[in-house]
Amino acid sequence: MLYGKLDRSEAVEAVNTIKGKPLMTLISTLLVSSVILSLPAFASVDSDSSKQDAQQSHQNESHCYVDGLSEQLNCGFITVAENPAKPDGKQIEIHYVVLPGIKNSDHTQAFLAIAGGPGQSAIDNAAGFNRMFSKVRQKRDILLIDQRGTGRSNILNCEGEGFDSALAINEADFDVAEETQACLDKIIDSDVTQYGSLNALNDFEAVRKHLGYQKLHVYGISYGTRMAQLYLRHHPEVLSTVTIDGVVPMQQSVLAIGNAISRAFDLLIKDCNSSSLCGAQFPNLKADLDSVDAKLTIAPVISQVRDPLTGEATQLTMTRAKFMGAIRMALYMPNVRALIPHAISEAAKENYQPIMGLYSLTIDSTGIAMGMHASVICGEDWQRMTAEERESANSTYFGSEMIKTFEQSCAIWNMPAVAADFSAPISSDIPILVLSGELDPATPPSWGELAMEKLTNAQHFIAPYATHGVAHQSCANDLIAELVETGSVKEIDGECLNKDVSRNFYLNASTVEAIPSTEQENQQVKPAAQGASHD
Repeated sequence: MLYGKLDRSEAVEAVNTIKGKPLMTLISTLLVSSVILSLPAFASVDSDSSKQDAQQSHQNESHCYVDGLSEQLNCGFITVAENPAKPDGKQIEIHYVVLPGIKNSDHTQAFLAIAGGPGQSAIDNAAGFNRMFSKVRQKRDILLIDQRGTGRSNILNCEGEGFDSALAINEADFDVAEETQACLDKIIDSDVTQYGSLNALNDFEAVRKHLGYQKLHVYGISYGTRMAQLYLRHHPEVLSTVTIDGVVPMQQSVLAIGNAISRAFDLLIKDCNSSSLCGAQFPNLKADLDSVDAKLTIAPVISQVRDPLTGEATQLTMTRAKFMGAIRMALYMPNVRALIPHAISEAAKENYQPIMGLYSLTIDSTGIAMGMHASVICGEDWQRMTAEERESANSTYFGSEMIKTFEQSCAIWNMPAVAADFSAPISSDIPILVLSGELDPATPPSWGELAMEKLTNAQHFIAPYATHGVAHQSCANDLIAELVETGSVKEIDGECLNKDVSRNFYLNASTVEAIPSTEQENQQVKPAAQGASHD
């Protein structure tokens, strides 16, 4: 549900329903730095045995199905050394799927779509990428690679165990160091220091060569924009075009996300106040938000609720982390964002049911491989933060929580720091499309501007009504198809991004329309009741 559009019925159900899933660790429920794509399940591989004799040179390739797509796709894997410095050491499989071009006459090129996270599977997002890039696929293969440590590529996955109900947990009771060590112990057979972005980039190149593609058009979303920029730096000769959507510039640690979240909160309040209906229905929204936050900062609110699966009474421990985390994650999705004022208003009245619905969207729903996530963040982001950047991060709730958590977890993960030049801006004259959402709670437009510093053949478009991931919320997918077709950004016109596709805020869990007075309701209900009596 985190991918694409959530329709009205799904949004209402999300607010009024709690999913009974096991709680992930504190890091995954609260502190995932960049999450936007949904992850439908990957279907089992269905090999076409009649062609196996003809594929002896590609014995690791077959046909397969993925969830959400009815057609057979081309899938396979290559085997690489986990540690490139030890080519005879442990080997891991890097899995890929190819969505064949519909009318592809040039098999030397492919469109590589890179997922976010860090820690999400590109293959699990195949159906979403197929929808988003249907125009691109008319003439180009779409290549999806599960980055090492994710999906099927030796996933480094760490989820909490032993919790009967996520609702009853008080996140303050988590021992981050203990949880991190338990995670590391689970994946002890893997050398976690080998799961950074640069090794993954080499894997991507190995897959490209294996499949025989001479040129790539690269699309990166969120953390995937870092991978796309690394491609620009290290292998520009194989790139035709690049699109970076929801940009994490090389100069920026993702742990600076706290300020982006605060900005998105402020925009939400401003948008509600600017709406005559929302402003009238929730005139004290900022005060309500501050009131609930202040109350939960002192202590959690504990109450009894009904388990939605069993109907049995269960404990709800509404913590500050649940409350703020639920709102934060809802900011990623325009249709769910429209529910936030109602949820805050009800929480101020001590009705946490709507917040519970929003919170349910974050439980075990991001598809993040937390071991890989830690390897990237601890090696590439944590250690390069300056004292000034840490002070800035500590000025916000989410920033301070991230600093506290990664200070403990990264000490245990013990990742070597990337070289100092890792943070240098990317210099390139390759055609590059840069996309930012004005309402983005993770990668604000200013990050896109920062990435543009030394891009001499790039255009930056800011979609005024988009959150995180512009291509799946707007006409930007058409702009990407134009870039791939023409190989130029010079003539691309982003005017279509200005089309007002904003969502009206929900005034309760069921409607975005003006709520009639009691007298008006009586006048409307009476004729309906009279009509019903004659049926």
